[in-house]
Amino acid sequence: MKTLLKAALAAVALSATATAPVLAEDIPIRFTLDWKIQGVHAWFYLAKEKGYFAEEGLDVTIDQGEGSAATVTRIMSGAYDAGFGDMNAIIQNAATTPETAPVMVYQIYNQPPFAVLTKTGGPIGTLGDLEGRKVGAPPGSASTKLFPALADAAGFDAEQVEVISVAPNLQEQMLIQGQVDGSLVFNVTSYLNIIGLGMDPDTDFTWFPYGAAGLDIYSNGVMVSPALLADHPEAVSGMVKAIARAMADVMADPEAGVAVIKQIEPLSNAELELKRLDFALTNLIRSDESKANGIGAVDEARLARSIAVIRDLYDLPATPEPGAVFSDAFLPPMELRAF
Repeated sequence: MKTLLKAALAAVALSATATAPVLAEDIPIRFTLDWKIQGVHAWFYLAKEKGYFAEEGLDVTIDQGEGSAATVTRIMSGAYDAGFGDMNAIIQNAATTPETAPVMVYQIYNQPPFAVLTKTGGPIGTLGDLEGRKVGAPPGSASTKLFPALADAAGFDAEQVEVISVAPNLQEQMLIQGQVDGSLVFNVTSYLNIIGLGMDPDTDFTWFPYGAAGLDIYSNGVMVSPALLADHPEAVSGMVKAIARAMADVMADPEAGVAVIKQIEPLSNAELELKRLDFALTNLIRSDESKANGIGAVDEARLARSIAVIRDLYDLPATPEPGAVFSDAFLPPMELRAF
């Protein structure tokens, strides 16, 4: 598999600036999201609804997810070919099971969305105050998976924190009701959930971003299985191009993106999802780095530092090379990724 993967990457790299060819027949791709359908997934559904996937000869089926780290395990199990999930889970698996670990091909979240959420005026004044307290955490979430790494970076003992498994839709409620002292959250999800509950996320709650504690890491993007890379590299290029086109559309007209989400999930709150989408674009996607390199790309030096952090904090048996966890060979031209 390693040989096939390297060959596929090399072949695509030679024509990375070329337009991906239209395939002779539709190739099915099973795609898993990181979570339930939200405004931040608009580009995936818009690419399908506008026929961008079909133009690339792809038949893409999109399913809801169970956590951004769970996206990796879903792909490694063979149940899915591609998905939207966490870079750091790729790094961990690339160090332990490199033959089956997915490869990131389009980095969407340039900034990490992980945070510890607490109530303003509660017992948690610093991250160190979590010791001896309870935190709620969905078991498949990247925020949960990275909590020990956060503890090491912030200088508190994760073993002294009682981590309680909670359903994703109950995280904020359990915190509000005092059943837990903190929640391990995705800010892009919880921020808007709090607004939906009629509270102010800026004054009623305190946020402890993982990045501010020293974890300068990447997060969610589009990843694919080694099998898809080896067998259909042209399909990977086509899928990324279709998503990039849809992202450009959504960034130009966010309301149109949310309208597609409302069509797919009629019970969603369009006003709330529009705020969620704007929050993600402002806080997670647009950055000085992504402006310079284009959406979808990474800074290799930063990625190497991130890999070293994850290696050390998880005591991984090997240090994956940046090229083993991310490939830029499938990125479309800069004009499709600029903003």
